[in-house]
Amino acid sequence: MIKRRSILASTAGLLLAVPFAANAQDWKAKYPEIVMAIVPAENAGGVVDRFGPFVKYLEKELGTKVTLRVANDYTAVIEGQKNRQIHIGFYGPGSYARAYAVSGGNTVAFGTTQNQDGSIGYYSVVYVKADSPYKNLDDLKGKKLGLVDVESTSGYKAPVFFMNREGKAPDKFFSVAQVTGSHENAVLAMTQGTVDAATNWWNSDTDSNLTRMITKGMLKKPDGSPMKYEDFRVVWKSPLLAGSPFAYLNDMPDDLKKAIADAFYNANKKDKAAFDKLSDGKDLAFVPVGHKDYLEFIELNKYLEELRRKKG
Repeated sequence: MIKRRSILASTAGLLLAVPFAANAQDWKAKYPEIVMAIVPAENAGGVVDRFGPFVKYLEKELGTKVTLRVANDYTAVIEGQKNRQIHIGFYGPGSYARAYAVSGGNTVAFGTTQNQDGSIGYYSVVYVKADSPYKNLDDLKGKKLGLVDVESTSGYKAPVFFMNREGKAPDKFFSVAQVTGSHENAVLAMTQGTVDAATNWWNSDTDSNLTRMITKGMLKKPDGSPMKYEDFRVVWKSPLLAGSPFAYLNDMPDDLKKAIADAFYNANKKDKAAFDKLSDGKDLAFVPVGHKDYLEFIELNKYLEELRRKKG
């Protein structure tokens, strides 16, 4: 015989479960498709190959369609989230701060990656070819610098900000400080001699945009032989930057936001192959972050905007 207490307990469990299930169905009806946008540090094909398995993992975890959008630049992602056409965006710290401001606080960071050594964050660096005479930033005075997209933190915002603080404003210190486009384009411009040095992102000697380009065989010497990491030299490195965040729309249902965040945080356990594909196995896990972790980049953006006004 089943006791009345057991029946009541079971019924209570069902009643507790119903609202959550109903809410899930509510958001799935309203969000039959979740759009995630990435700005490529590599060519678009490379981004699709890198993120494809992770998108399939997200679809399985969320139970709804997830579409990967490869954006031309960070501005496209910022505007896409502002207009609510992009639900999840991947940013650098500085572009995230811009997205938060432009969206009126509706674009909110929820996760970033943890490096294999347990640290969180990355660096902006300046590369030169190892066979060049340039040993440090001072040696590049009057030379040509290749920068990345103006909304890239490691490729533009951080070097401009920190070099200005060092008394080496790029527009004055270098004969030319030109925007090349993507992180890959900056490196290619440097290897091809269009610029003498190039900014980029760097986690370690074994994990950077440069190492990924080398692994893919994208960099060649004049004789056609592949270039190695030893063919390059870092002549400038920024202080540690906050980890590049993924951000979602804050006005989405709480249970949807929780489902997205949980899927990210558990990716390294639930689908390690898909997670490892994102960084060639260089990252440890996704970890939680919030808007408070990027407050300094709001000030950084204000500083850069003031510089532009002075020049204008």
